[in-house]
Amino acid sequence: MGIRDSASPAPGDDQPSIAIVGGSITGPTLALLLHQAGFTNVSVLEASPRPHAQAGGVIGLEHSALATLDAIGIPQREVVPFPSERVVAVHVSDRQEVGRVHTIYPGRNTGWHLLNTALLNRLPDGWLQPNRAVRSLTVTDDGKAQLEFARGQAATADMVVFADGRRSTGRRLLDPSRPLHYAGYVAWRGQLPHGLPELSDFTRYEPHSTQFNCFPILRKDGSIGVDWTFYLNMTGEQFTELLGAAPTQRTYVLPHQIGPEVRAMVLEQARRLLPPAAAAMVEATEEWNAAPIVDIDPPQHMVHPIGAGHAVLLGDALAPVRPHTARGANHGIDQAHGLSIALSQHLHHDADLGAALNGWQHRYLPAVHHALELGPRLGSAMGLGVTPSPELVPA
Repeated sequence: MGIRDSASPAPGDDQPSIAIVGGSITGPTLALLLHQAGFTNVSVLEASPRPHAQAGGVIGLEHSALATLDAIGIPQREVVPFPSERVVAVHVSDRQEVGRVHTIYPGRNTGWHLLNTALLNRLPDGWLQPNRAVRSLTVTDDGKAQLEFARGQAATADMVVFADGRRSTGRRLLDPSRPLHYAGYVAWRGQLPHGLPELSDFTRYEPHSTQFNCFPILRKDGSIGVDWTFYLNMTGEQFTELLGAAPTQRTYVLPHQIGPEVRAMVLEQARRLLPPAAAAMVEATEEWNAAPIVDIDPPQHMVHPIGAGHAVLLGDALAPVRPHTARGANHGIDQAHGLSIALSQHLHHDADLGAALNGWQHRYLPAVHHALELGPRLGSAMGLGVTPSPELVPA
């Protein structure tokens, strides 16, 4: 099953063909929701040749997202090895702790690789198609969407759903007037290769002009480590000079792209700003990655006409939000759940598809706008990044 090659005959059933671009979290979640709803002609197109080989850090999942995962057969015990709900905010002055505040997160934390693996392993045979990097989107003579891939193949579908992340090809093709804007700081990330007995809660160190988060994580080899993120201000010019590309182009920095000069700079800042125990985690981690923090103008549409069908933007492909909002993965999963309901109503109850999709985007766009407004305010309160111009967030 899946989208059909452009040269292949049409399938014999009346099922719509749905191409989901992106095999991270949102795309496979939507695919499993559609499978549960009775859809059979679905493909998940992933640019990477080896999707299961990827890795990632800690993700916060709110109760609505956890309930969606439960509904598609992914129990919390499988993806939440450390069930603490507590968030510990450690106030820091002159590298010393000066107070703590405990709050409760309305959800649980997981690891990207745990959730991604659980999702991909449950996809029906043949639905996941790796090594399918989308290059362009056109319309065939009969009004279908046609995807062309970097390796030269092409395939058609009745609906295309882009869930392809922050630097989305779908957004570039469907909504090119909304480029990414660099927010003025970088999330440096790593995983300490061993656990810390005293660490069981999500812990956030808060010196002014930076933030350091850490939480235990079950690593890919089954061992327990500590996932950490260190936010540091950096101008766009500095980023480009040190890392070889603009932050809106290199939206993810791989370990081999972090040279000795960059590592020394980050370590110097860690020793200057963080309590010794936090700085020691950074220093003891051999392999880092990084992500420049970006903003984007608020979207006005999630659904775009393409020929006789529709193309949709989901999650970070629609609008990446700052990590301090804890809404990135939650947006994608919640939107996927709502989209599956709209499509199911069309398939099983002959609901008007255009009206169903319009109602879906009308319900979910306000939450995206709110998170896009909230993120810069949270960053500014921590002394991180630049003050956004008024047009970057809704009034």
